[in-house]
Amino acid sequence: MEKILDRKIKIIWDFRGPGAARTAEHYRKHLEEFVMVEELKFDLSGVEHFGPNHSIAFLVVAEFELKEIREILKPHRGQVYSGEL
Repeated sequence: MEKILDRKIKIIWDFRGPGAARTAEHYRKHLEEFVMVEELKFDLSGVEHFGPNHSIAFLVVAEFELKEIREILKPHRGQVYSGEL
């Protein structure tokens, strides 16, 4: 069983409206830059599109990094990430 501090958390930013897809793609670039500068443990980021007016950008982080990253980046929401890196 995975220890709580070893869990991965998917932090999410929601974008809505006609430019949601483009905005999410752009935001992902900033997330990737942040990962490099801060030398984070994981570097999985991406976007998902749920329709023409709703897209998300996300970043997967180690749970022990979450508090600091959340204060800096202000994600809209998060969830435990169960996928593979």
